This record gives sequence, C-alpha cells and structure tokens, in this order.
Amino acid sequence: MAPGDPNPPKGSPRAVFGAMLRHYRVTAGLTQDQLGSLAHVSGKLISAYENGWRVPTRPSTADIDAAPELNTHGALTELWDQFEDGMSYQAFPDWYQDWPEVEATASRLRWFEPDLVPGLLQTEGYATAVYRSRFGITTDELESLVAARLARQRTLSQGRPPAVWVIMDEWALRRPVGGRHVMLEQVGRLIEEAHRPGTVIQVIPASTGMHTGLNAGGFMIADFDGGPGAGYQAMPVRGQQVRDAKDVSALSLVWDAVVMEALPLAASLALLEEAAKSWTSHM
Repeated sequence: MAPGDPNPPKGSPRAVFGAMLRHYRVTAGLTQDQLGSLAHVSGKLISAYENGWRVPTRPSTADIDAAPELNTHGALTELWDQFEDGMSYQAFPDWYQDWPEVEATASRLRWFEPDLVPGLLQTEGYATAVYRSRFGITTDELESLVAARLARQRTLSQGRPPAVWVIMDEWALRRPVGGRHVMLEQVGRLIEEAHRPGTVIQVIPASTGMHTGLNAGGFMIADFDGGPGAGYQAMPVRGQQVRDAKDVSALSLVWDAVVMEALPLAASLALLEEAAKSWTSHM
C-alpha cells in the first residue's frame, strides 16, 4: 500500500470482506445509512468497512449478518472467521479506533496544537515526516499510518463536513518538519484551508511566550448539535478520549483561554502567508 492510498490492496482480507459486504447491501437495495441503522452503527462506519478503512469486530459482523433484509445467512461471519488473522488489522490503535467516527459525525471540531500541524490538515509529505521520526518504525507501518491519516481527512470533503476551528502555535509553522519543500507545501495547504468555508485557522504568535495551552498539550473537542461533546488529548504513550461531561467542560475552559492568546483571523492569515514566503525565500 503506497503512502496516501487509504484503500487496502486488492485481494487482501479487508478488500474482499468489504466487497462482499457492499455486494450484499447493494443486492438488498439498502443504502449505507439504512444498513447501519439495522446493524446499530452509522452509515459512515458501513462505508469504512466496505472500503477497508476500518475492520469490523466479529460481534459487529454478526450484527450485520443478523439484518434479515441483507439475506446473508451468516456468510459474512463465516468469511470473517476464514480471514481471522487478516481481519485483525487496525489502522488505528484500540484506544483511538472510534475517534475518526466521532470526527466525521461532529458538527464542529475545535483543535489546538502547540507543536505540529493538526493531523486533519497535514499533507502527505508532512505526515510521512512526522511518522518517520518514530523510533523503530518499519516501512509497512509508516505507509499504513500515513494512509490512515489521509483517509481521515475525507471527513472534510464529505457532504456535510464539520466546521473546523484550529488554533496552533507559530512554532509549528517554523519547525522544518521534512525540510523546506515539505513545509512550503504544508503551509500552502493551511492557507488554502483557511479560505475554505467552515474552516477557521488562528495562530498564537511566538512572541506570546508561555501560555495555558502549552501546559495542556494538543487536544481536540468535538461538538454535536443537541448532544454532549467529546474530547481527545494527545499523550506521550497513547491518546486519551474525554467523555465525561465535567472533563469536556474543563477542556473547553482551556480552549477559551487559548482563544484569547490567538491572533485575529486576518492577522493569522497574514502570518501564514509570511511563513510560506519564508520557506520560499530559502529555497
């Protein structure tokens, strides 16, 4: 699987399972949302299964098989059993597995990053450089991680994407992750995103010095229309999802403090454009 290709190799367990799931669904005349409702999951998750971006657990597969409209007679569970080792593949670790679905179904995403460009806005070259820095990573692992990260970004191009509000430290624009060519492309991507409807990007200038966000580290808050929000915090060993309402509220207070440190929109865009020129001028 090449970097940037979110789809599994043709003939792989994930590809075959996904193709068979799609075959049964289409034959039954069901949409992904309709099948998701029958199997007690979202239509987006059914799409992820069909495209091989996510792998269903055996119980989830049994729930899909149990939908009488699909008329599988247990074929998908049998296929899962035959492919058991291959079906254990996970693009994301256990503690992160359901967060991409949270992102995709949120009405708004608020993301603060003090050190790096947020994952949903990373270019392929930048993401590759970030993951390559992991000690002991193999080529296959690198390719899979980059592909999974780029697949997550489809959230921003779906029919009704969430609004995205990003606040990042200026240092993330100055650190030469992957080299000058990579940074020029990456900052250019941020400028494009800043002009996209529904996206806000603000920058905390380096002159600010110490601020609340540096103590908190990177985090994201997913907001939902008419429902409780959820949070995600980056940690050294593994990330941590925040579901308790009081904890999400506490994270929102940190967000409010970070907002007060950020430059207004026009000034943030001007800083992005200046950063892009700085990478160009040295090439």
